[in-house]
Amino acid sequence: MIKKLISLFHVASVIVLTSCSNTPSVYNMADFGVKPNTDEDVAPLVEKAIEKIKSERKSNEPITIVFPKGTYNFYPENSAKKEYFISNHDQDNPKQVGLPFEGINNITVDGEGSDFIFHGRMLPLSIVGDTACTFKNFSVDFKNPHIAQVKVLTNDTVNHVITYEVAPWVEYELKDSTLYVKGIGWEHNPQWGIAFEGDTKRLVYRSSDIGLGTRKAVEVSPRVIQAPWNNNRLIPGTVVAMRGYGRPTPGVFITHSKDIELDNVKIHYAEGMGLLAQMSENLTLDGFSVCLRDESDPRYFTTQADATHFSACKGKIISKNGLYEGMMDDAINVHGTYLKVLKRVNPTTVIAGYMHPQAYGFEWGRSGDSVQFVNSATMELIDGNTVVKAIRPYDKETIQGAKQYEIEFASAIDPMITEEGVFGIENL
Repeated sequence: MIKKLISLFHVASVIVLTSCSNTPSVYNMADFGVKPNTDEDVAPLVEKAIEKIKSERKSNEPITIVFPKGTYNFYPENSAKKEYFISNHDQDNPKQVGLPFEGINNITVDGEGSDFIFHGRMLPLSIVGDTACTFKNFSVDFKNPHIAQVKVLTNDTVNHVITYEVAPWVEYELKDSTLYVKGIGWEHNPQWGIAFEGDTKRLVYRSSDIGLGTRKAVEVSPRVIQAPWNNNRLIPGTVVAMRGYGRPTPGVFITHSKDIELDNVKIHYAEGMGLLAQMSENLTLDGFSVCLRDESDPRYFTTQADATHFSACKGKIISKNGLYEGMMDDAINVHGTYLKVLKRVNPTTVIAGYMHPQAYGFEWGRSGDSVQFVNSATMELIDGNTVVKAIRPYDKETIQGAKQYEIEFASAIDPMITEEGVFGIENL
């Protein structure tokens, strides 16, 4: 009987210890001085807290990081500075990051319904080299978006002059009769815009991107501007989201990560995509939205470009229970990136490069990857796929920032593939 009791005690002990080992350790950001509902810049405190948590945790121990519900302000001046080359975005560096999660596994970040408010030009959330992580229950927004919203008051279609009112949150000035919008660390003259019906917030039918009347402008009364502008579709009451060409950062950046979930996360504004994921595997967006705050939100726009964008990802990409609205481009975009053959070195080796200014600097492929060649002039595939034997950056010492690669294949490629033609390489 005693032996049986001892055995039962051992079994119970194992069960208790096993249960304890699977219970996440909880870190409250308030314990690191990160407090909500103040004007204080929490960016440097958040960065320090993340690094401290990473150093304290046991190896791969499941942990939960909690932001007590409230509003948190992030400013660029003292935020984390990171060099990221982000697909389909401007390759200006460094990026100023509010929530940098790099090289961390098996964590849950719970905002408990918090609003993360960003200022200036920032990358709100980066998920870099992470595995098995969940981010949930928070929203991302900017205090002063880089898109300027105006409302058409009058449209003189005979003299081609429009009078419009600038939304109350927009910071602007007229310089040499040209409208400039501005904020912390940025200023630009908007050149293009998207027109919305004032009463429905729907796009004006068949309007696409429109040119703007921002030059030879006169302020006829506070926040009311008159300028030459010829567009008879812009009837009084139409709202125009005026924007520039900048696309520095998405709201969420994911790279070289696996098994990532975003649950009940809302992006209300970003100066690029709402979410950009590249070279990552198995991504789940459940209740992830790029959306206005609610029906009473005075804004008509959300992101500068796509709501979600997946470049060179694999595995399962799941988007469910979300809402994508008000963005300046696609809801969901999934693609890879071609390299152009710049030089045929020998029958098995080429020099190839990225050709778009918003697509370079990040990893393109690895040894063992299957690829195919495309004749860009006709969009026809060249017969016979091949496998990458070795790939190395050609114009840089490292992949980071590289535009060109030397690629050696496991077998000889078609003799017609040379720099004399226009051939692309697609990673399958």
